[in-house]
Amino acid sequence: MRIVVLVKPVPDTASGGERLRPDDFRLDRAAVPAVVNANDEYALEAALKLTEAHGGEVAMLTMAGPTAPETMRKALAMGAASGTLVTDDSLGGSDIVSTTRVLAAALKDLEYDLVFAGADTSDGGGGVVPAGVAALVGLPYLSYAARIEPNLEKRQVRVHRISPTGYDVLEAPMPALIVATQALGAPGRDSSTTAVLTTEAPPPRAATRVIRDPADEAARQVVAFLAERRII
Repeated sequence: MRIVVLVKPVPDTASGGERLRPDDFRLDRAAVPAVVNANDEYALEAALKLTEAHGGEVAMLTMAGPTAPETMRKALAMGAASGTLVTDDSLGGSDIVSTTRVLAAALKDLEYDLVFAGADTSDGGGGVVPAGVAALVGLPYLSYAARIEPNLEKRQVRVHRISPTGYDVLEAPMPALIVATQALGAPGRDSSTTAVLTTEAPPPRAATRVIRDPADEAARQVVAFLAERRII
């Protein structure tokens, strides 16, 4: 099973917040370090867990500036097998419509069984790009997934979608586009290969000896102290 995850670099709000360019009031992305969008990390983690359970690999698809590879390396470190970056100077400042069209066009050149996306991005918050991509590519659209159950034999996927009254259970043929939620599990929570078994305080420090004599006498005492303990 091959899953493509839509991943977007966004400004790191922990670095001091977003900055706007004074000429057009757009985000000055060069002035703020970029990180992987948090909701996209949840989607990536969900994809990795599914490929661990069912076999296959995870790939990324990103539309961003030329510095995006620095951010994509974190997603690759999480376990993604590959990444595709669509970048061009003309794409700078793209709105929702142009972003949707570019991602949809790029997706048509990739092979996949499922496409995952985050619910929204911290630098935009519209949350409609995944739906637009699904519409342009012609994929079933399954939103706000709290559980994802692919059936490779039947080429179907079942999703438990969060609703105001609980959960809706949706089924669709594969390939399909699924919007992941944080209910699927935090990134890295189950990926560690080590565990802390116990902790204990260090032993108390032994008594210390303070030498306050003049330099020559102090040096003699230090040498004698070290020699007595066979350190020199």
